[in-house]
Amino acid sequence: MNELELLAPAKDLACGVDAVNCGADAVYIGAERFGARISVGNSISDIEKLARHAHRYRAKVYAALNTILSDAELPRARRLAHSLWEAGADALIVQDMGLLEGGGLPPIPLIASTQANNTTPEKVLFLEKAGFKRVILARELTLAEIKAIRAATTVELETFVHGALCVCYSGQCYLSYFLGGRSGNRGECAQPCRKLYTLKDDEGGTVCADKHLLSLKDLNLSRRLSHLAAAGVTSFKIEGRLKDRDYVRNVVAAYRRELDKVIAKRGAARASVGRSFAAFEPDLAKTFNRGYTEYNIDGNPADIASPDTPKFVGEALGPATDVKSGSFRLHNAARLHPGDGISYFDKTGKLAGSLVNGVLEGRVRADNLKGMENGTAIYRNLDKDFLRSLERGAQRRFALKLEFAEVDGGFTLKAADERGAVGEARWRGVKAAAQKPEQALDTIRKQLSKLGETEYWLEALELKMSKPYFLPVAALNDLRRDALAALEAALPKAPAREEIKLVSNDYPYPEEKLEYNANVLNAAAAAFYKRHGVKEIAMAAEGGADLAGRALMVTKLCLRRRLGLCKKGKAVEAMFLEDGEGRRFRLEFDCAACVMKLYYDSETAKEAKESDE
Repeated sequence: MNELELLAPAKDLACGVDAVNCGADAVYIGAERFGARISVGNSISDIEKLARHAHRYRAKVYAALNTILSDAELPRARRLAHSLWEAGADALIVQDMGLLEGGGLPPIPLIASTQANNTTPEKVLFLEKAGFKRVILARELTLAEIKAIRAATTVELETFVHGALCVCYSGQCYLSYFLGGRSGNRGECAQPCRKLYTLKDDEGGTVCADKHLLSLKDLNLSRRLSHLAAAGVTSFKIEGRLKDRDYVRNVVAAYRRELDKVIAKRGAARASVGRSFAAFEPDLAKTFNRGYTEYNIDGNPADIASPDTPKFVGEALGPATDVKSGSFRLHNAARLHPGDGISYFDKTGKLAGSLVNGVLEGRVRADNLKGMENGTAIYRNLDKDFLRSLERGAQRRFALKLEFAEVDGGFTLKAADERGAVGEARWRGVKAAAQKPEQALDTIRKQLSKLGETEYWLEALELKMSKPYFLPVAALNDLRRDALAALEAALPKAPAREEIKLVSNDYPYPEEKLEYNANVLNAAAAAFYKRHGVKEIAMAAEGGADLAGRALMVTKLCLRRRLGLCKKGKAVEAMFLEDGEGRRFRLEFDCAACVMKLYYDSETAKEAKESDE
């Protein structure tokens, strides 16, 4: 039976435990070094604790070791891979092919990071032949492109379904490194895509000023999980290794519900055991987002950007009226409570906000309402009551089936859970027919169903008696406790982790020449590609490659298309972006591929330098 996996992010051990408790089938987490989020490394000890917790539910832990590596770093990365395997990690997410060259890895399954730019059937098939168990697909792929990859390969396919979007193809962005030496491929991205820019045409005219023109909305494919499953995706990934516990709890619980619907409809199987019972009602609108988009799943849409702000605006509440100093009126103001956060765009177009002090008879009081006018749209970006509900978290419990039966000399209670364990308890004594049959049956059901703070939820209770009998409440409670204790003692060992030993081969890479954007930073990676038939290999940008005249970014975001300036495939002029520091970037448009490329405008920089001299 086909298994579908919900994969959640973990900034740290606490987030990882929350993710598992809220229903994740797997968690991905950064190791102490070499993860693509340098600020959220985790100790081997914490990863071991997370693996122990996850494996109780047959959930998995994937360790991110997905930066590109220098020659000096490779030995340490290999040692770290062994430590992660010994700690209980189930797979390793990698970008640098140097790790696959020359042996030295434990038998841990490998997952090809989305940083490896996995966009074509040819590339994904190569990674499958190279020994990868799974490939994380580029976020930019359409359903049709995913189907084409599935048709050409058998490797597991994983795709992002929720969270922040990089405007550039992952692994192909060099803007942060070019501007300040902080490489996204080394886990140090400074996120220049979230800054303010001014767009100008080829004649210098301003098209759009002081907007976050490269900032994308956040991904939300919660409505499209069934389509992705039909296309061949088996792992549905939530972005967010920088996000807090509230985000993890809310988003994982929401997607658990949606994926369970898909599993039921398709007759598929869950990839782990245990059902999560959340003590809150998940709501994706209440968690940090920049507005939601389904991005490129159906083709390249025009409205995927969030140019007004890269921050969380919140839920729309309606327009403000009767604005006064320190207060305003709002329809349905009762939805707000003291301590909630509100936001709005002031009369200059900048995002502003305040905390609510009080609500009375449709009027909202708040400290700072500078720039608010009648008609200003009001949003709630902090729901205090909702955050309190998230603090209650979730419990994950195993499905339990009980069978209460009449036997010679007494009664038995058999307990079986979804992990395959069976336990039995027996009560011996005189069987007395119930004087009040219905009440007796209700008491039996009620007492045997009291699972309290145990790790179980009652999926089924079957009574097998020739007639209703009376049993003391204490006897029923003892039976339940003893049956569960026997069940716990009979638990089978957790399934052994999958082991995959890499076997070298020379299956040809789909290209014979690699440029700087292949991100080859060490000799082992170069040897890997040469063994697979690549004849020319350029050094990675981080290794000193000259980026002059090279694309610093390739993106499905087309500013011409977004602003209504698309010429439907006809040749178009370049446009220019200027940032707040006076730097200028040239935008070129590949209309056939429907992508936009960003270059540093070296000619303008040269002219500026000459004028200064």
